[in-house]
Amino acid sequence: MTRMPRVTGKKVVTALKGAGFIVVRVNGSHHHLYKPGSNLVTVPVHAGETLSPMLIKSILEQAGLTIEEFIELL
Repeated sequence: MTRMPRVTGKKVVTALKGAGFIVVRVNGSHHHLYKPGSNLVTVPVHAGETLSPMLIKSILEQAGLTIEEFIELL
């Protein structure tokens, strides 16, 4: 099994954009991304803090991506 990478919220947003998601709004430090045919995905972007592996896993499930696909997008 592939290990979950430790990345910041900013890198997660960049990876999701590479997967075809677009930022529809930003509420404070929370970026909301959308892709037609997919769910709205919310990513917290806090000043360089790394996201926990469980949070990244939850974001990937909402986005419909696997860990391997996510790593390729990084």
